[in-house]
Amino acid sequence: MLKRAFDICAATIGLIILSPLFVIIALAIVMDSRGGVFYKQIRVGLHNKDFSILKFRTMRPNADKQGLLTVGGRDPRVTRIGYFLRKYKLDEFPQLFNVVIGDMSIVGPRPEVRKYVNRYTEKQKNVLNIRPGITDYASIEYANENELLKHATDPEQTYINQIMPAKLELNLKYVQEKNFTTDLKIIALTIAKILK
Repeated sequence: MLKRAFDICAATIGLIILSPLFVIIALAIVMDSRGGVFYKQIRVGLHNKDFSILKFRTMRPNADKQGLLTVGGRDPRVTRIGYFLRKYKLDEFPQLFNVVIGDMSIVGPRPEVRKYVNRYTEKQKNVLNIRPGITDYASIEYANENELLKHATDPEQTYINQIMPAKLELNLKYVQEKNFTTDLKIIALTIAKILK
């Protein structure tokens, strides 16, 4: 109950404070490339149920049809403003709406697409027993995931066989030790990582 109350309050306050920034980002996206301001994608959430995650659009229209993974710092599918938004995680801000309506939490395992969730082991599926979050241990540890994939011979297999299992181990660690103090610690670490 405390976590959910914190999520609602923090997300609502965040949306109010950040609303001017939302307008500026929206205008920058529209001026930079064709397409809408927001990007929706189906992810897997609490109790293995699908939901639509909301982000600021950072890629060219229909870019996800060329692959779900973003590879390297200069993936040609990413727009100019998209590089900036991704670097500072500003594209994630609209997920505060997901938090308010209850699809997500501020802190929790990052939600994955169904294609990869279908590969989870029974143990790994335990991450689906709590609400997914905007940030988690794995988001901090693998903030440079795109660069790691850039140097891979087969980026998707590298993600499936190396990065995804490592991230899930961190997510399972969170599931085991989750509490309000841990959430505050992860939020602080996330902010520090972004500003670094």
